Amino acid sequence: MNNHSTTSVLDGQALVPLAAPADAAQAAALRDGLLGGGLHIVEVGLRTPYSMTALGELASHGELIVGAGTVLDAAQAEAALDAGAQFLVTPGYADDIVEVAKRRGVPIVPGVATATEVLRARQAGLRFVKLFPANVLGGLTLIDALSAAFGDMRFMPSGGVSQATLAEHLAHPAVTAVSGSWLTSGAMLDKGADAVAEAVRASVEIAASVAEGGSGA
Repeated sequence: MNNHSTTSVLDGQALVPLAAPADAAQAAALRDGLLGGGLHIVEVGLRTPYSMTALGELASHGELIVGAGTVLDAAQAEAALDAGAQFLVTPGYADDIVEVAKRRGVPIVPGVATATEVLRARQAGLRFVKLFPANVLGGLTLIDALSAAFGDMRFMPSGGVSQATLAEHLAHPAVTAVSGSWLTSGAMLDKGADAVAEAVRASVEIAASVAEGGSGA
């Protein structure tokens, strides 16, 4: 899963939950729920007015690997990194954001939807990309096609993945991680840390089963 760095904080991470906390209570439920469920990474989508604050607060605790998601321009990328983000994720491919990540020495997972974007990412030295929105684009069927042409690229599908389809996604040889909000949606965060932890534990177990060669069922 390594992207332009010898050792990446993303290495070995099969689940990258996406969350966009709307307030301090949701951020606390997110932190405690992830840690309680045994997951130590989160992508904070910069989709709410509170998201950047949440990113900074989560990063300051030091218990989670915190990345910034839905990064739309270089200035936002710089602000997120200044706030403590350890990796960047974008919904589409953008040269300026990739350059910020390279200059700052952090991993970036750019969003791709076409073979052209996969090729641009590869030419930029990246080998790990986010397929978004995966369910709209064809999901694993598209990954089959893209991985046939780009054998050294690895994918993180995002969009439409759920606990029910997690195992089949992680079992795909070109998929090294799955992103999604089913674990950490606003509605889930409103249920509190215990609910988040329960969902996280179930998904962590599925991911472990797939890694060990099981069905995940």
